[in-house]
Amino acid sequence: MFTFISKSVKDTEFISKELSKSIYPGDIICLIGELGAGKTCFSKGLIRGLGVPAKYIISPTFTIINEYKGKHPVYHFDLYRLKDENELEILGFEEYFYGKGVTIIEWADKLKNFLPDNRIEIYFSHINETTRRIVFKLMGQKWISRDIK
Repeated sequence: MFTFISKSVKDTEFISKELSKSIYPGDIICLIGELGAGKTCFSKGLIRGLGVPAKYIISPTFTIINEYKGKHPVYHFDLYRLKDENELEILGFEEYFYGKGVTIIEWADKLKNFLPDNRIEIYFSHINETTRRIVFKLMGQKWISRDIK
């Protein structure tokens, strides 16, 4: 587990872009934190770091999932409006989780029963109006040998 302190949107985007250098197809990034803690900002930076131009990136709050083509396919879930886990079964979420792309899940705590063992959990919390604590937790055997920067 390791922690970063972000003092701005720019810091958060920098952290996520740095993470993108260590992310590969099949990786699942789970973002957890209260409203306004930086999950969407982090997602956008990560998606840009994976080669998707900023002008194409929009939050999937109303659609639940957006797909992007970068250096790898990117599947961006936003589960804020998810009422129950069964809604995702209809979308065939497992095809995304075990597919050929990178999966980013905002509000991943709403899907605890379905998350694979191998994932990165990233926790966001407010320190003050502009400062956030970002805590990375690497889950599963896959991450033991991976060099995350």
